Amino acid sequence: MPGTVAINGDLNNTSVLRQVEHIEADPAFSFRSLAIPEEKDDADVRKKYRLFLLDPEVTSSDWISKLELSTVIKLAEADLNATGERLKVLVLYGSLRSRSYSKLLAFEASRILFRLGCDVRIYDPAGLPVKDDVQHNHPKVQELRDLSRWSDGQVWISPEQHGNLTAVFKNQIDWIPLSVGSVRPTQGRTLAVAEVSGGSQSFNAVNSLRILGRWMRMFVIPNQSSVPQAYTQFTSEDDEAEGGSRMKPSGNRDRIVDCMEEFVKYTIVMRPHFGLFSDRYSEREERARKAEAEREREVREREKSVVEQNVPM
Repeated sequence: MPGTVAINGDLNNTSVLRQVEHIEADPAFSFRSLAIPEEKDDADVRKKYRLFLLDPEVTSSDWISKLELSTVIKLAEADLNATGERLKVLVLYGSLRSRSYSKLLAFEASRILFRLGCDVRIYDPAGLPVKDDVQHNHPKVQELRDLSRWSDGQVWISPEQHGNLTAVFKNQIDWIPLSVGSVRPTQGRTLAVAEVSGGSQSFNAVNSLRILGRWMRMFVIPNQSSVPQAYTQFTSEDDEAEGGSRMKPSGNRDRIVDCMEEFVKYTIVMRPHFGLFSDRYSEREERARKAEAEREREVREREKSVVEQNVPM
C-alpha cells in the first residue's frame, strides 16, 4: 500500500526492476505450425521415434493446434530459415507401464515441440539393461548414447515414486557417460524437466532431475512442470475426442506449454554457442600440458635417434 511504502521504504525493491516488455501476439504467426510434413520426414524415424503423432485430421484441430504461440513460432521460423536446421530434441520418460502417465505427458510435450518445428525423437526405455560395466555395446545402450549425442536439447519426464524419480528413468541417465573419448554426450545441451505423481503436487523428482542435469553439464531451463494426481489429468485411451489419452484443460496443461515454449527459446538462443560454453580454462590448460608433453617426447625421440646414428658399429 502507498502508506506502507512511505513508512518502510520500497519493500518490493520495485525501483530497481527492469521494465518488462510485453510482446504483442502477431496474428500472422499465432496458430501456424512448423511441423515436419510427412512427405518430407524420414519414414524410419517417424515410425520408430514419433509414436506421439496422431491422424492429421486430429492434429489440425486438437488443443495444441489452438495454442497462441506467435512469439516462439516467429523465432523458430527465423532460426530455421537462417540455419536450415531444425532443433534436435531427445525426450526421455521413466515408466514401463502399459498406461504410463510420464509417457502420456512426454507425448503431449513432443506434440507441442513438433508443432514448433523441432525434430523430436522419443526414446523407448523398454529393453535397456540395468547399468553395469559389461553391456556397453548393447543395441539399446548404443541407441540411447547416439540419440544423446545427436540432440541439441533434451526433455526429461519422470514419475515420482517413493519420493523421488524412478529406477527406469535413472537407469537411462546412468547409461549416458559424461564423456566418450573427447565427446561429451550432454555438455552444453538445454534441458527441460517435468514429473507426474499419483498424489498431491510434489517437486522431489524435478529437483532430482535438475541435479542430474547439472552433473551432466546441461543448462536446465528455469521453468518446470509437476503434474499431480496424473490419473485424473488425461482422458481415457478409448476417448474419441482428439485421439484419446490427451491432457485435460488445466493450469497443469498450461504449464507444460509454457515449459516447451521456454525450452525452444533457450535452445535457439544457445545452440549457436555450444562450442563457446564448452570452452573452459582448466581444459585449455590440460590440452596445453598434453601438447607440451608430446613436444618433449618428440624432442627426446629425435635426440635418441641422433645418438644412435652416431654410435660406431
